[in-house]
Amino acid sequence: MSIVTTVKTQATPPSPLAGRLATQSLLFALGEGTFMAGSAVFFTQIVGLTMAQVGLGLTIAGAAAFLAAYPMGLLVDRIGPKRCWAISSTGQAAMFAVWPFIDDFTGYVAMAVAMEVIGALGGTAHGAYTIDVLPPKERVTSRAYMYSALNVGFTLGSLVGGIALAFESLTLLQVVPFFTAAVFLVNAFNVATRLPKAPHDEKTAEERRVKLPGPGPMRNFGWLATCFFTGALWTNQVILNLVIPLWLVQRTDAPWVVLALLFGTNTVMCIFLPMAAARGIRDTRTALRAIRVSTVFFIVSCVITLSTHDSVGWMTIALFFFGHVTLTGAELYLSAASWTFEAELMDPRRRGEYQGASELAGTLGRVWAPAAFTFLAMNWGAVGWLTIAGLITVAAAALHPSTRMARSFLERHVPADVLADAAAGEAEDHAPPVGPPTVEQPAEPGGVHPGVPVV
Repeated sequence: MSIVTTVKTQATPPSPLAGRLATQSLLFALGEGTFMAGSAVFFTQIVGLTMAQVGLGLTIAGAAAFLAAYPMGLLVDRIGPKRCWAISSTGQAAMFAVWPFIDDFTGYVAMAVAMEVIGALGGTAHGAYTIDVLPPKERVTSRAYMYSALNVGFTLGSLVGGIALAFESLTLLQVVPFFTAAVFLVNAFNVATRLPKAPHDEKTAEERRVKLPGPGPMRNFGWLATCFFTGALWTNQVILNLVIPLWLVQRTDAPWVVLALLFGTNTVMCIFLPMAAARGIRDTRTALRAIRVSTVFFIVSCVITLSTHDSVGWMTIALFFFGHVTLTGAELYLSAASWTFEAELMDPRRRGEYQGASELAGTLGRVWAPAAFTFLAMNWGAVGWLTIAGLITVAAAALHPSTRMARSFLERHVPADVLADAAAGEAEDHAPPVGPPTVEQPAEPGGVHPGVPVV
C-alpha cells in the first residue's frame, strides 16, 4: 500500500457523523491550542502575573474542576449532552473574550475557576454525547478519527499562536483570546445546528426528572477502580511532557533542540496512527489486550530512556527518539482501550453521571504522578525508571479484575434489555465473515489523548 493511499485512508472518516464530530474536535483544539501557545506570555506580560501566581491559579482552578466533575455529570443527564456541550462551548467563548480585560490575580483566579468548571461541563457532555450518538460498532474507530483531528487542531493552533508570538507584539497577543472566542462560538453553533440529537437529548423534561432505579456510579466500585487505574496509566503524559524533558536537559548530553523533534514525533504519530491501533478493539477483552500492548511499550520506553544517561552523541539522540516512539505507542493503544471501557462499562441510562465519576477517579489516579515520577527519575536514576515501569505494570494488571467487577455490577443492577441495546452492533462485529476465511493481521505498533481525558 502506498503512502498516498495510507494517508487517504486515514483522512477518510468512518462515517459522515464521525466526520462532523471530528470537525468539532479540530475547532476546539484550534482555539485552545492558539491561546495555549502564547498563554505564558499573555498572563505574565499582559495580565501582569508572576509564574508562581499562574501556577497557583491553575492549581485552584484544577481543584474546582475536580469538585465540579460529578455534579456536571448529573446536570448532563438532566439537561441532555448535546445542549450542555453547546452551552459549555458558548460559555468558554464568553470567558476567552473577557481575558484581555483581566489585570490582577483575583480576576485571574476567578476566570480560571469559571473556565475550568464550564470546561468540566463540556468535557462530560462531549463524552456522554459521543458514546450516546455513535453506533456501538463505530465508537472506537470514530473516536480514533476524532483523536487524529484533535491533534491536527492543536498543531494548527500552535502555528497560529506561534505566528502571534513571532511578532513579539503585546497588542497582537491581546487579540488572540478574541480569535479563540470566535472559534469556540463557531464550534457552539455547529454543535447546536449540525449534530443530531443523541437518545438522551430526545427525552422529555418529565422523563429526565424521573429518578432511575438502582445505584449510580459512585457505588460501582469496579468502575471507580477501572477509572483510577486508567488514570494511572495516563501518567504516560507526565513522562512525555515533564520527566523526559527534565531528564534530557539535566542527565544527558543531548542538545535541547532534540525536544522539538520528540514532540513533533509524538504529534505526527497521534495524527496518523490512532485508527491503526484501534483496529480490532471492539469489547472489554480486546481492550485489555490493548492495555497489555500499551504497558509493554511503556516499559520498553522506560528502559530505553534510562540508558541515555550513559550514552553519548548521536546514540543518545537515537535512543530518545525510539523511547518517544514507544511511549507514544503506549499512549495510542491506551486511548483505544479507554474509549472501549467507557462504552462497555457505563450504565447507558447514566452516561453523564458515569462520565463525572470517571473524571473524579481518573484525576485521583494521575494527580500524584508529576511529583512522584520526577523524584524517582531524577533522584533514583535507573532504579527510579524501573520503579515507574513497575507502578504502571501493577495498574495495568489491576485493570483486569476491576473491569470484571464493573461489568458484573452492571449485569446485577441494569436491566438486560438496556445493556443489550447499548451493545447492539456487537454481533455484527463478531459475526463470521461471508466467503473464504481470512487471517486477521496484528495491529501495527504505534496505535491509538484527554483523553485524558479531552474534548
